[in-house]
Amino acid sequence: MDGLGRRVLVAAFDGWNDAGEAASSAIAQLKTSGSYEPVFSVDPELYFDYQYTRPHVEIDGEGRRRLKWPEATIHRPVHATRGTQLWLLTGVEPARAWQAFAGELIDVALREDVTGFVSLGSMMSDVPHTRPISVFAGSDSEKVRQSLDLERSTYEGPVGILSVLSHAADAAGIPSASLWASVPHYVAGHTPSPKATLALLDRLEDLTGAPVDRGTLATDAAAWEASIDAAAADDEEMTEYIRQLERTRDTWDSPEASGDAIAQEFERYLRRRGDGPSKPGRDDPPRR
Repeated sequence: MDGLGRRVLVAAFDGWNDAGEAASSAIAQLKTSGSYEPVFSVDPELYFDYQYTRPHVEIDGEGRRRLKWPEATIHRPVHATRGTQLWLLTGVEPARAWQAFAGELIDVALREDVTGFVSLGSMMSDVPHTRPISVFAGSDSEKVRQSLDLERSTYEGPVGILSVLSHAADAAGIPSASLWASVPHYVAGHTPSPKATLALLDRLEDLTGAPVDRGTLATDAAAWEASIDAAAADDEEMTEYIRQLERTRDTWDSPEASGDAIAQEFERYLRRRGDGPSKPGRDDPPRR
């Protein structure tokens, strides 16, 4: 945890970086389980295409209709505590001016004396829902990698906003790390994946040393897995497909499987996609 310091900004974005809503749900859990206040929001007019990310009409507690515009907001903890504290960055991936977007947010992080940056992402992968969710952790900073036993990505290709923010943080002297959860592709586009959210939060706590309240995620994850089991039980073809994924995963987890072999498998996945993980444009996962 020394590699990231004691004031860590954790970021996740809706959209391409967020298969199964695992990353955005992780930030939501952190926010609801703590006491936070907004410190900065970007001007949506500068960064969002409203034909792509439309504003929503909502009805407030007094029955009035109001517009909610897409946003990206940094929240800081209200109360100072001993040990590591987490700042939160959440919102929608911007449609334009990514360098200016990242520059604004990193400037705020510097004003807040943030000492580390962690991005959370999730990607659709050829993995079974019945096994533990894999979380790949990496950093471009040699100091952070050595301190936290992380890997360095060798991926080359299109990236999303998480990579841009990580690059901007490193350039500003804020060491960064990234966590990516692998969500079973056959369910990632249909329902939230609390098991992947739980895996991200577990790894985040390991990485930062900050205590993380999981709420009901353990129960939600068990119910999620059971519901998929029940659906697969009525589909012989799906059952056999899941068994094939289980055999592949068990081979990866065997003592004979090397970290390089697993990394190569994920890089093959990226090359097949040609645009990063999961839906077109999702960010690139780090090498394990």
